[in-house]
Amino acid sequence: MRHVSALCSLCALITFLDGPMGTELAARGVATPLPTWSAGAIESEPDAVVAIHRDYAAAGATVHTTNTFRTRQSDVGERWRELTLAAVALAREGVGPHRVAGSIAPVADCYRPDLSPGEGAFDAHLQMARALVDGGVDLVLCETFPEPAEALAAVRAALDAGAMEVWGSLTAGPDADLLSPIELARGAERLADAGASTVLANCIPAPRMRDYLRELSIVGVPFGAYGNAGSADDRIGWSSDAGFGAERYAALAEGWVELGASVVGGCCGTGPAHLAALVTRLRG
Repeated sequence: MRHVSALCSLCALITFLDGPMGTELAARGVATPLPTWSAGAIESEPDAVVAIHRDYAAAGATVHTTNTFRTRQSDVGERWRELTLAAVALAREGVGPHRVAGSIAPVADCYRPDLSPGEGAFDAHLQMARALVDGGVDLVLCETFPEPAEALAAVRAALDAGAMEVWGSLTAGPDADLLSPIELARGAERLADAGASTVLANCIPAPRMRDYLRELSIVGVPFGAYGNAGSADDRIGWSSDAGFGAERYAALAEGWVELGASVVGGCCGTGPAHLAALVTRLRG
């Protein structure tokens, strides 16, 4: 009973982040072709984007990520700013009074740190951050960075753009082989020193996340995680039974909270069902 009581006390302080847009659009039959990926739905299927935001809110999320992971000019062309502002508006429409986090992604493939320009990406991130701030986001989430130096540039750019709050999230990739737990934590420490109020790990298989959070827990600022559903063998999501997968994901995320994580959500392959199971488990 003492363990349950302590966990419930922690859960009162948890911020529930939403889940992915891209894989959830695909799960609902919405086309997400490259290079625009999820950004194409801003114009082609805006009702679907709003519905996904709304479903995450109904599942218990209180911070919602804009569908701007691929609205950079290099991805969508000259109308990038228009699409970025539209994505912010669609998030607002779907989640009402909840907080909206403007997503800033790496300028290159988020699983190819060798392609990252590092701190040379500052100007590109500043351009995106200014658009998100102009759109009225409540915070900026610099997410899925496999190269800590570029994540640092993104955090600094968001702060320079006037963001009220900035979170920074690093990834070790879907195979957890791009950064070791110690490397990720050292990168997160640099983000915190630069002004990130929360540091996170994301786009890592949920069963592997605990090792990363052990290291993040000693950075000294609020931290959290949103993991991938994993492979079919993990039985968390993707092509496996959604009900069982949601419960399995929630059980793993409960362990993250026990380590001190104060922000939890979902990444690729999860959906509103996973978040709802997580919220129910932690609050119940």
